[in-house]
Amino acid sequence: MAHKKYIVGIFDDEDVVKDAVGKVRGSKVKIQEVFCPYPVHGLDHALGYDRPRMGVPAFLFGITGTSLAFLLTFWTMGIDWPMNIGGKNFIPFPTNIPIVFELTVLLAAFGMAFTFFFMEGLGPTTKPVIFDERSTDDKFAMAIDMSKNTLSDAEIQTILKESGASEVSVKEI
Repeated sequence: MAHKKYIVGIFDDEDVVKDAVGKVRGSKVKIQEVFCPYPVHGLDHALGYDRPRMGVPAFLFGITGTSLAFLLTFWTMGIDWPMNIGGKNFIPFPTNIPIVFELTVLLAAFGMAFTFFFMEGLGPTTKPVIFDERSTDDKFAMAIDMSKNTLSDAEIQTILKESGASEVSVKEI
């Protein structure tokens, strides 16, 4: 297994890490990820992430759920086993709306969850990479992949320290 080399900067405050992201990216250093104990507003924008596109699969799975629900209700009540209930049509539209709604939401939710897990490479056998245990409690960790940067280790460590990192370490994972 090939080991990858990372430089990890530990920060104590969310404002400091948000400012540090701008300074580090301004120095032409590519940041792998910033790990936070809680969501930090504006950090995704500072890291240069695009707007998430989960709405597209959600819409597609929702339309699939709607289509399958209409197909299910119309097939069972109108074609496969038609029943005359109170003299109403064999394919009543208004009575099927709760079923259509529920299947739309069900397929959209499951579809988005599975799409997220697939796109992020998550699964039951995936071992998470944890750069610093304290990033789940009260510290902010900025991981920089050295294979994607042209600056030397010492230069990146200096940039991180000048940006307000309380600790800087080199990790091979």
